[in-house]
Amino acid sequence: MHEERLAAFSRERLDGRPLPDDLRTLLVAQWEGRDAFTRLLRLDLFAPGETHPLLDTDYLSEAELADPEMQCINAAAAQLAAHLKLVARGGRGWVGYWLHPDEPADRGWRPAELDTEFSVRTLPGRTLAEAAAAELAHYRDESDERAGYAALVAELAALGLPLDSREYDALDRTEPRVDPEGLMEELIEAERGRRGLH
Repeated sequence: MHEERLAAFSRERLDGRPLPDDLRTLLVAQWEGRDAFTRLLRLDLFAPGETHPLLDTDYLSEAELADPEMQCINAAAAQLAAHLKLVARGGRGWVGYWLHPDEPADRGWRPAELDTEFSVRTLPGRTLAEAAAAELAHYRDESDERAGYAALVAELAALGLPLDSREYDALDRTEPRVDPEGLMEELIEAERGRRGLH
């Protein structure tokens, strides 16, 4: 029923890669007006045509767009966006996946967040739902993130979205091989070099 929409979302947001199971579940639920998952995880999945935040320059003035330093930052951000596949608003800004080609394929996709200051970090967990639950765990039980995470896992399972990591301490926290923030700095410096701004 939703296969065409799922395929279109994959093409637009993930370069045609197969959608992770939890993301499929979240999308279908949102499209069918069932907002319990996204409300619980505080996610707002992108609609078709929404601009990737790293590619959005509409908020910049003409003077800012003409500034050589800003041009370096924008060019680097566009290159970084090729590896940071965002699918929703959530967390401290936007969330999705860090899919740099140098990341080991056997580790699966790394959930990642771009905050409103345009800093990028990978998140704990192997799925978007795990990452969102882990980030919200301390809000559910400020005295114990483990209890907060367990409560979210139970609620999600009851709604039909079981998580593989049922315990907070079992969440995958492997550091990425390619650090997104470090790569952004390298890309900006490379752009500065190309434009003779050193």
